[in-house]
Amino acid sequence: MSQYNDYYGGGGSGGYVAGSPYGGANSPGGFGRKSETSHSLRPMTIHQLLNAHQAHADADWMLDDTEIGQVTIVAHIVSVQAQATNSQYILDDGSGHIEARRWKDSSVEDESEKLGIVEGAYVRVLGSLKMFGNKKYINATFIRPVASPTEVYFHILEAMTVTLIWERGLPPRPGQSPQEAGLKTSSAYSAQPLQNVDSEQYAHLPKLHRAIIAFMQSQPPSDVGVHVSVIARAVGGDAVSISDALDKLSDDGLAFSTIDESHYKLAA
Repeated sequence: MSQYNDYYGGGGSGGYVAGSPYGGANSPGGFGRKSETSHSLRPMTIHQLLNAHQAHADADWMLDDTEIGQVTIVAHIVSVQAQATNSQYILDDGSGHIEARRWKDSSVEDESEKLGIVEGAYVRVLGSLKMFGNKKYINATFIRPVASPTEVYFHILEAMTVTLIWERGLPPRPGQSPQEAGLKTSSAYSAQPLQNVDSEQYAHLPKLHRAIIAFMQSQPPSDVGVHVSVIARAVGGDAVSISDALDKLSDDGLAFSTIDESHYKLAA
């Protein structure tokens, strides 16, 4: 069992592998592929959960063009409502309020109060985001009191770190340049005038495809390529249209995915 499993609740139920708090070793931070994301555990704030959205009722939850799998938050219990089949907790982390529901096992004695999971306590909650009656809630699979006051601050910093990794990629290792690590410069994170692409070679492509190519050509050379979210932020458009455009460019042999399905590079 890894230190992260001990920290987040034991037994690996949170979706971590030993030595990595964010997913598999073959995918930086565990991000990228849908199958990996859906089984990973992401630290988040309640504000982020409230801003998540679905394309339809059966679709995956998304935040900033990235899929959300299992989540963990650290929050203050405002109120507890115990029922025969479940306990409902109103949680507040300073960024918003959300309800968490934990279903009871009738064969096991409920020891929540003995463990200190009561009104006024700070707790760590693991689970998945759900919707019922147009109201979001966390379907909690694990709740425990925080280990110490520093865990509250650690969680906020961890949520910020993971969000930045999603947006910009993993930070460079010691002795590694930002370009070698695939970390883009600040110019990659804001809309900017796009270079003109070769009109003869790409004239037949739709405007969005040409804009994507122009932006990718403007980036520093990198074996990792450019993250989809960075492309979307620069050229505009929603995640679905950007992904569809990149798929079409890949089918046409003009671009290809690199370390995962979220990083793309132009074909030579």
